[in-house]
Amino acid sequence: MSTGTTPSGGTTPDTAAPPPGPADPAADPGGTGLRQGLKRRHMQLIALGGVIGAGLFVGSGVVIRSAGPAAVVSFLAAGALTVLIMRMLAEMTVARPALGSFYAHVRETLGHRAGFAVGWLYWYFFVVVVAVEAVAGGRIIRLWLPGVPLWAVSLVLMTLLTATNLVSARSYGEFEYWFSSIKVVAIVVFLSLGALFVLGLWPGASGGLDRLTAHGGFAPAGAGAVLAAVVPCVGFFTGTEIVTIAAAESVEPERAVAGAIRSIVLRVVAFYVLSVLVVVAVVPWTSKAIEVSPYAAVLDRLAVPAAGTVMNAIVLVAVLSCLNSALYTSSRMLFALTRNGDAPRGLTKVGASGVPRRALLAGTSAGYLSVLAAWLSPDVVFSFLINSYGAIALFVYLAIAVTQLRMRRRLEREEPARLTLRMWGFPWLSRLTVALMALVIGAMAVLPDSRAQFWLSLLTLGVVLAAYEIRRRVRRK
Repeated sequence: MSTGTTPSGGTTPDTAAPPPGPADPAADPGGTGLRQGLKRRHMQLIALGGVIGAGLFVGSGVVIRSAGPAAVVSFLAAGALTVLIMRMLAEMTVARPALGSFYAHVRETLGHRAGFAVGWLYWYFFVVVVAVEAVAGGRIIRLWLPGVPLWAVSLVLMTLLTATNLVSARSYGEFEYWFSSIKVVAIVVFLSLGALFVLGLWPGASGGLDRLTAHGGFAPAGAGAVLAAVVPCVGFFTGTEIVTIAAAESVEPERAVAGAIRSIVLRVVAFYVLSVLVVVAVVPWTSKAIEVSPYAAVLDRLAVPAAGTVMNAIVLVAVLSCLNSALYTSSRMLFALTRNGDAPRGLTKVGASGVPRRALLAGTSAGYLSVLAAWLSPDVVFSFLINSYGAIALFVYLAIAVTQLRMRRRLEREEPARLTLRMWGFPWLSRLTVALMALVIGAMAVLPDSRAQFWLSLLTLGVVLAAYEIRRRVRRK
């Protein structure tokens, strides 16, 4: 028996899943050992905060530089596609709540091989996210503490947030609630300042939207560049689905997921699209400062004091939020994999606080090995890791869409009463979503900027499928 630290500071032995039932049956209705500590307010901000990361605050600048002001259209199209995927996932989650969310749905509908692949791909995706965010956070902190090694700062960040996640699911929810709240407030303030500039109410501002067409037109690189920019934009929205994984530890899983998905539709699209619109309306899209940090470029144009420091602080919060969520998500997906024998049973242990500690520490350890790779071999090993996970989330999204098409038919035949939240325009809109998702993935395979990510991600998929075949043959013997 291993030991884990309780919130009070003592130690208590871990229990094997399924553990003895808690005193309160409602605390663990599925017999998983997890505790339902997440409230509806946590779920709302988990869904919203999952997609507001460094991609919005920094990465959006690359899209603007490639597509010009028409990047607004690219983000709108990617946001619409993501909303459709999330609606499909919400339908399945509300109808059939399950540990591991879409992993369980894919496994049930498309077969064990597909479920194994989706579960492990998603775990790998977030383990690499852990490393990416830890490195990003370390680099920001080193701007203020230049003498501290990057690996040490990243280790401290991972240790602190791992400790937070070890306490309880509610502890993760509280941290994510406040991280996300800060991000939302920052975006609202940013949009308000931008609106004042566009309306000519900011000191020294001429107002208007002239910059949208002043430097080569609205789409200076053509429609092809606008469509190509949709590919990275879809990646920026990855993380919305975390709310369905957290549903297993929510007090009201069905209502919480339904409410969270409904609320993010307008908010997420509005935050991204309006933010990008403010950037290209205030600063010429040709400015090199946009590619470095679009938000900081706008604040500099508005002469906001200490704009760079302010943006670094906000980006750090966004990075910590994503790191917090990545640690949580990777542990819950790995825990779900163990429940079906798709991962080592030894990782099924659950602490007295309802946290799958071994699964969490496995993700943290793998993430920190990746951080060491960023320090020891940034141009080879770490570069490979970054490229090998670039298309994985899109593979998972495609599997979710195909699963919903099949599961919906079964639910209509066998359990129509469970369809309390339905996908719009079924089946035609579902089929269109599958086709569009496949088109985005296909575009990754041919576009120069994403070709390497696609093929290395395909290699990752091949390795996972080979692992499934090896496991299957070993079990037969």
